[in-house]
Amino acid sequence: MNSNWFKLVMKANRVRYGKHLTLKGVPVIFNKKGATLQIGEGVTIKSSFLSNLVGLYSRTIIVTRTPDAEIVIGDRVGMSGVTIYARRSIRIGDNTLIGGNTKILDNDFHPLDAEARNRDDKDLIGTRPVVIGKNCFIGCNALILKGTVLGEGCVVGAGAVVSGTFEDHCVIAGNPARVVRRLEAGRNA
Repeated sequence: MNSNWFKLVMKANRVRYGKHLTLKGVPVIFNKKGATLQIGEGVTIKSSFLSNLVGLYSRTIIVTRTPDAEIVIGDRVGMSGVTIYARRSIRIGDNTLIGGNTKILDNDFHPLDAEARNRDDKDLIGTRPVVIGKNCFIGCNALILKGTVLGEGCVVGAGAVVSGTFEDHCVIAGNPARVVRRLEAGRNA
């Protein structure tokens, strides 16, 4: 089921999106006042249980949580049941595919210090930008943590827990994720 009516909700919520946005099911997309949430052209967002047979646990959730947060999703990006949650910055390059149930987070959600956590001091939540290059493929159930930088053409294995900086054209897998193979640019894996 295409959810084109939801595009009206997105416009009311100050979400900018390009032509040919395809929504399968109803995502959860929230843009905090003052924040930037931009979705490129030809993007496909799948949010219904049967829209991806890998088995989605939830709808796609895309949230800017602070007034100065930004999420920028490039052109022709595809995602299924993905959570993208920014307190600072998440950028996803063109032609990137993000597998079912993947989580991309630029923050710790809570302060690490117990006293700050008990006070619910949101100013002490650790954040670092996430940058995902063009032409990447992220396998299902991956977890992309704050501060991660994926170069162009990277492949992230299913279930990987990714943190750190990775050069162009490498395959990353495991927990913690590490480079397991290098790819030649423009060649099949």
